Amino acid sequence: MSDPSVPIRPAATVLLLRDEPEFQVLMVRRHHQIDFASGALVFPGGKTHEGDHDPAWAARTIGWDATPEAERPFRIAAIREVYEEAGVLLARDAAGEPFLGDERAHDARDAVSKDERSLIGLMDELNLKLDLGALTVFARWITPPLTPKRFDTWFYVARADSDQLAICDGWETVDAEWIGPAKALELAAAGERKVIFPTRMNLQLLAEANSADDAVARAAARTLVTVEPKVERRAEGQVLVLPPDAGYGVVAEPLSSVGA
Repeated sequence: MSDPSVPIRPAATVLLLRDEPEFQVLMVRRHHQIDFASGALVFPGGKTHEGDHDPAWAARTIGWDATPEAERPFRIAAIREVYEEAGVLLARDAAGEPFLGDERAHDARDAVSKDERSLIGLMDELNLKLDLGALTVFARWITPPLTPKRFDTWFYVARADSDQLAICDGWETVDAEWIGPAKALELAAAGERKVIFPTRMNLQLLAEANSADDAVARAAARTLVTVEPKVERRAEGQVLVLPPDAGYGVVAEPLSSVGA
């Protein structure tokens, strides 16, 4: 069933948070024709691209020097993905003010998503800088060798400006929804939303916070433990277990329900 030879692809995702009208996280529903997590409610994210490694980003980012070199492409990918999938661009203008979006950024989104133009080129045109410092590491998960695709995914939390709107791209995602973490879990348990195992675990961890600031503070204080789920055979059958010190508590998920 497992294949250790499957390559592990670097990826990044963002838990974008707001407190009005209540503590909520932005989630998008994957297009049913996408080959990974089709139809699922997920956080905006995806694989890193070659352009995320461009050294020219040093001049088009805030927080470049404060970000570990190996992590910079993940943060750039995370910001790019939330822009492509939800239309929110975590950037600042020449005056250092948060960028709330404009027609040029909206019109360029499809071309950036399809690699017809580069995000860094758009930043040059708009005279913006990606705000790497807006992201706080939340978790890191490496997919176990159980599926045809494996990912090394960095999860970040970030606060959204109250004036930023989220609009799905209609290509990879077909719906964008601000939702309370506990509500998302409730809908998943009722079968009204499809939520895959890693998303569910991170929603549970997020639900321990009571506000965006609290969630970011908890993430900053937590020691990062990379999560690489392991399969164990027990009397009740095969279960997926997580490292006990990763912050999720004791998890022994029946393998049959992991995709639920």
